[in-house]
Amino acid sequence: MAKPEIEHEEHFDVLTRTGQKTGVSKSRGDVHRDGDYHGAVHVWIFSESTQELLIQRRADCKYSWGGLWDISSAGHISAGDSSLITARRELHEELGVILPKDAFELIFIFLQECAINDGKFIENEFEDVYLVTTLAPIPLEAFTLQESEVSAVKYIPFEEYKNLLAKEDPEYVPYDVNGEYGQLFDIIATRYKENLETRSLVLQKQLSRYVCVSLGAELRGLTDADKEALALLIKAGTIIDDIFHLQVWYSNPTLRDWLKEHAEISHLDKLKWAYYRINKSPWSCLDENASFLTTADSAVNHLVQIFTLQIWTKWNLNYGRKVSLGMKNKMQQDFSMSLKRHSETDLDTFLSDNTTGVRDHPVGFGHDLYTVPYSQEYKYFLGKAAELLHKAGDLTSSPSLNRLLHSKADAFLSNDYYDSDIAWMELDSKLDVTIGPYETYEDAIFGYKATFELFVGVRDDKATAQVKLFGDHLQVLEQNLPMDSVYKSQDIIAAPIRVIQLIYNSGDVKGPQTVAFNLPNDERMVKNRGTSMVMLKNVSEAKFKHILQPIAEVCIAKEQQDYVDFDSFFTHTICHECCHGIGPHSITLPNGEKSTVRLKLQELHSALEEAKADIVGLWALKFLMVQELLPKSLIKSMYVSFLAGCFRSVRFGLEEAHGKGQALQFNWLFEKGAFILHPDETFSVDFSKVDAEVESLSREILTIQAKGDKKEAKALLEKYCKMSQPLKVALEKLEKVQVRVLTFLRCSFFILQLLSIGPKRSQHKPFIEHVELA
Repeated sequence: MAKPEIEHEEHFDVLTRTGQKTGVSKSRGDVHRDGDYHGAVHVWIFSESTQELLIQRRADCKYSWGGLWDISSAGHISAGDSSLITARRELHEELGVILPKDAFELIFIFLQECAINDGKFIENEFEDVYLVTTLAPIPLEAFTLQESEVSAVKYIPFEEYKNLLAKEDPEYVPYDVNGEYGQLFDIIATRYKENLETRSLVLQKQLSRYVCVSLGAELRGLTDADKEALALLIKAGTIIDDIFHLQVWYSNPTLRDWLKEHAEISHLDKLKWAYYRINKSPWSCLDENASFLTTADSAVNHLVQIFTLQIWTKWNLNYGRKVSLGMKNKMQQDFSMSLKRHSETDLDTFLSDNTTGVRDHPVGFGHDLYTVPYSQEYKYFLGKAAELLHKAGDLTSSPSLNRLLHSKADAFLSNDYYDSDIAWMELDSKLDVTIGPYETYEDAIFGYKATFELFVGVRDDKATAQVKLFGDHLQVLEQNLPMDSVYKSQDIIAAPIRVIQLIYNSGDVKGPQTVAFNLPNDERMVKNRGTSMVMLKNVSEAKFKHILQPIAEVCIAKEQQDYVDFDSFFTHTICHECCHGIGPHSITLPNGEKSTVRLKLQELHSALEEAKADIVGLWALKFLMVQELLPKSLIKSMYVSFLAGCFRSVRFGLEEAHGKGQALQFNWLFEKGAFILHPDETFSVDFSKVDAEVESLSREILTIQAKGDKKEAKALLEKYCKMSQPLKVALEKLEKVQVRVLTFLRCSFFILQLLSIGPKRSQHKPFIEHVELA
């Protein structure tokens, strides 16, 4: 006779009081008996059109809250599982509904601490609260209820439900709606109750922060062959855009196509599409990535049973409570890897194979996270882009551009970008091209994963010759940096600097536009070959004219306004990019361990590095003036132009690295008395103090980087990276005069038309059709 199968009790990961894994797992019964902290998920389904929440009646046999109305779906996070996996599985098991992972919006985490059943059942639970938004109610007949867990489901207006909870109605599981859990109802009320007229006004106001200008570039120096290559590069740029949309969020291309298709239906639809084109996502860059779309804005059909759904929240990849050091090292060493979970793949397979019932599921994956090279993740797109680059390389008359394009095409397929980055640094061509996965700003977890971008321009030979001074003196600057000599590098390599007139860009160029970049970011390249800088002069000129000058007129004291000039602004921009190439990069820790600043500072690295480049850039300019390599007449203009630039950057909020870095610098210098706020709410520079305080902040940041001291980096940013009262004063003034923001709405079809006009085509045309200023 066969022995009865032994049912194993579910185990949970035991957490600390702050929600970190202890490395111990215990059975469900022991966890609730001992009051151990553990994880759980709450899933709420909300119907946007009816403003109703789905709730379930718990089965009478449930040990806690049996027979009462409760959350749409909920469950504990089993040992080794992630929060998102649990949310999807519980919804399927309890209600028989299979939803894609991007339907689950993590809106907040709630710590519940309570005891019921005369203290025999202790609930110390970190609850990840998810919201699933549908256009219309999911028909009740679409649900298949798990009888051991759920006895019934119903929809209820969310405001009515909130009132019942506030009155502590005995038929409903209690939640403190006046406390932290009230966030659920606040989010729903804020997001979904605006009417169409209000939505249009809000979007119009967001769009009005941008100003349109035209950028042009001289084509006189390009050969006909280079112009043909340029046309192919622009076609490749549309593919780079496709990859970037996927990198931001894997359903992003579907949303983009839907918004474009429906843009002419109404005025609101036109505004949505216009603002989406600027942000390349449903999240507003200038509003700390707040969503500007709701479910009904797209109605993207995921073909989930018979209803449609979609959510718009800045997707934060759930790495779990802890990522191993080995995985962090692997991620950091290669910018061109995607991070995935075995368990998500297994769950998708399980759900697709098991739609009618519930079965055991695998838990406790020992090595859940794994990496996939970009060459495999984006194989379809990169294959097409590589083909275009090879064709462009065959056409160009420049040997160095030929080498760059062929090596970059090979890198797209091999995922090894080292040789192509060397080719990029050695580029000596009138047609200037930057293409590949470079910047890591989109990775808000560790700042390791790079996004794809493309910049194409015409080299400005006169301006390039003028800025050679900075690249040639990097080693001198390194040896004189205000930090202990033990941290200084002896082998800084002169940085090539190219000044271009921008023609076209794509990929990671959303929202506010850059005026320069310093690449590559690969620490191997920085150590072995240094970096190279590209300055976008026509973009810099547009920013100065349309942004910095209006800011100075409002925020800078009248007696110092004349010091704000383009030469100082552009010179500091050059020095900022140069200073990315000096200071600590590869470091040796006190225990002898070899590491990098990026690896040790993780998500804090980008903000601190931008602050370093800015403040050390000021120090470096003063040093070069003392050495009589730059005219001393620039010094006052340099500082006042920098002060005006502080207000330019922090207008975008403190979520983005440049804004954080700028707030840190301004608040430090203001606290030390180098910047002064006057009774008329204008600002000025105290020239007697600013030199010393620029040097003091430079020393502080450089030393933190050299030591790889994340604790000190966090303390510095927490103290100074904030919207202080003086910054608020300046931003309130700027709000009244509506200083704009610079971004591009590029038109590749328009550019390609210009390139195909023939021999009589104009040599000077506006290539970027719309430019919005930052």
